[in-house]
Amino acid sequence: MKIHSLQNDTVDAICWRFYRQTSGQVEQVLRDNPGLADLGAILPAGTVIQLAETATTPTTPRLQLWD
Repeated sequence: MKIHSLQNDTVDAICWRFYRQTSGQVEQVLRDNPGLADLGAILPAGTVIQLAETATTPTTPRLQLWD
């Protein structure tokens, strides 16, 4: 899916907004969008960004305190 960045957007804020996580997603978005990192930390408004339809989830099991 293609989205357009809003004013003062960052890649990690976009990942949080669409995937509800940033771990691993920021790196994937930067790989999928060559040259995006060259625009700086705060993206210009209207930048077109390609996002994967589904977020990849980490495969490492998480340990809960009550387990």
